Amino acid sequence: MTLTLILMRHAKSSWSNAALPDHDRPLNKRGRSSAAAMGGWLRDQGVAPDEVLTSTSTRTLETLAGLGVGASIRRMRELYHAEAETLLTHLNSATGRCVLLLGHNPGMAEFASRIVSAAPHHPRFVDYPTCATLIASFAAPSWADVDWSTGTAQAFAIPREVIGD
Repeated sequence: MTLTLILMRHAKSSWSNAALPDHDRPLNKRGRSSAAAMGGWLRDQGVAPDEVLTSTSTRTLETLAGLGVGASIRRMRELYHAEAETLLTHLNSATGRCVLLLGHNPGMAEFASRIVSAAPHHPRFVDYPTCATLIASFAAPSWADVDWSTGTAQAFAIPREVIGD
């Protein structure tokens, strides 16, 4: 059985209200455009999640809304600024065949580099900028069987390339 992971960092958030706690920062205009563009990119790739594991932050939930995907959603406070090990633990509990994992750096960048056996050839993969998205496949019967270096990178993109600006 092949499982598919869509690993996405939230889109660009606003810093305009310094009084807002970090967890509550919304997307800025560029972030909303990026989320919509990456949703289109996912559709162009023929990939649609049937389960979403997301941080509870405002910016991750707004990124998810902007993607325009329909799926079962698990909002988890534990994914807010989660480390790579925590992300793997939660991915191991997933039940969908195609899972979107939506979170924050630096955990997402480390997770991305560790979950695939070979990194995609892209200069921005290592720093995993806002709304960066990896699609990886796993030859595993369930997510519980997925571990470090077991994924195969299928595609990687950042909004700036997708939008073309």
